[in-house]
Formats: sequence, C-alpha cells, structure tokens
Amino acid sequence: MAEAQISAATFAEAGRAAVERAIEVNKDSVAAAGRLFADCVAADGVIHAFGTGHSQATVLEIVGRAGGLVPTNRIGLSDLVLRGGEDRSVLADPLLERSPGLARKLYDLATPRPQDLFVIVSNSGVNNSVVDMALHVKEAGHRLVAVTSLTHTRAVPALHPSGSRLADLADAVLDNTAPAGDALLPLPGGGALCGVSTLTSALLVQMVLAEAVGLLTAEGVTAPVYISANLPGGFERNAVLEEHYAGRIHRGGF
Repeated sequence: MAEAQISAATFAEAGRAAVERAIEVNKDSVAAAGRLFADCVAADGVIHAFGTGHSQATVLEIVGRAGGLVPTNRIGLSDLVLRGGEDRSVLADPLLERSPGLARKLYDLATPRPQDLFVIVSNSGVNNSVVDMALHVKEAGHRLVAVTSLTHTRAVPALHPSGSRLADLADAVLDNTAPAGDALLPLPGGGALCGVSTLTSALLVQMVLAEAVGLLTAEGVTAPVYISANLPGGFERNAVLEEHYAGRIHRGGF
C-alpha cells in the first residue's frame, strides 16, 4: 500500500480524527474537571495553570484570555524573575526546569489559597518539574486537573524518583489523545510531522470551561468571564472584575 501523501489535507483529516477521539474518550473527565472548576470559582478560588515548554500554549488557553475565566493565574519559569527576584540570566539555563526545589519556589510565588485549584499541562507527564509540582500541590491539599497524553506517558519510563507520573496524581485527567512523540504524520525517513497535542488540549480545556460555567449558571452563580479588551469598554470591564482578585492573578510573562 502506498504511503499517504504529506499535505495539509492529510493533516486536517488526521487532526479531525484526533479531535473526535478526544471528545469521545474524555466525556467523564470533562464533566469531572468542569465540576472542579465550578467549585473553585464558587468558593472564591483561583485556578492556577502550570506547564513548561510547548505546554505553555495550553496554559495560555486557560489564563487571561477573552471568553475565559477571570480568576486564573499562570505559573511559569519567568516567575522566578518577575516575582522571585532572580536575575533574568537564570532563564537561559536549559536544565532550569530540572532544578531541585523549583516547583516549591514557583508554588510559593503563586501565593495560593486553600480553595484554589491547579491545572498542570504536560504531554509526556513524566518530567521532574511537572511531577514535583503535582506532588507539592497534592501535599498542600489542593485539587488537581492534569492535561496529558495517556498514550505517551504510558510508553515512556517515569523519570521522577517517586516513580509517579502526572496522571497518577490528578483528581481529573484530560487525555489529549496525542500519540507518543505528539506528531501525527509519518515521514519517509523516520520520525513524524505536525504535533496535535495543542489542538486537542485547547479543545478540552474550552470544553471544561463551558461545563463549569454551565454548572455555575444553573446554580445561580454569575461566573466572572473576560470579554475582549479590543471591544469598546472591554478593558475597563475586565479591570473591574480583576480587582476582586488583586494580588492573586498575574498576567505578566516573557
């Protein structure tokens, strides 16, 4: 059988199948995560989202965007400089995310409250900083939502000394259904092209958002939701909503 041609059409077909698969296999997980989001907002909590590398793209789907929830905070390596007083040069270290104690520093800089929820995004779900953060979040008594690829995480060794993977520690696991290695289209010389995890992960977190706001609305709670700052009055309206969470949500980053 001839190999499928590499083209926009073949990726679109494979991507569409991945999206449909993600919707189907995550029905219960989306409902569970939606309940956790809704409970956090109703308790005047903040949703903290953390990821490294390309997983930050999904973090940005959760935090501070038009159509999203206001009580959301991005946790990133840049927090070490923006709020932790470190020199910017520290971010040039390619092994920074493997540094002992990093997750604890980032957690402390976020100044979470007991009712706050954490979302950790990692396609592999095995990197030390991600598992460290998950372990610390659970030890501190927070609920945790994981966004990961169960196919990938089950195909690779656990790297953390505890032997844990991100998915092992979460209260709800959103499976982005990406293949091991993330990319969908096989290349003739080996390897593959066109990552899909960002596409399906973004879909899943938006589904969770819709589920959460639907639950809150049914329970008589008005969810604080951003509108575009590029609409008339949008910036001013959003600023009023953000004021309630002053000091708890952070929008800076580089």
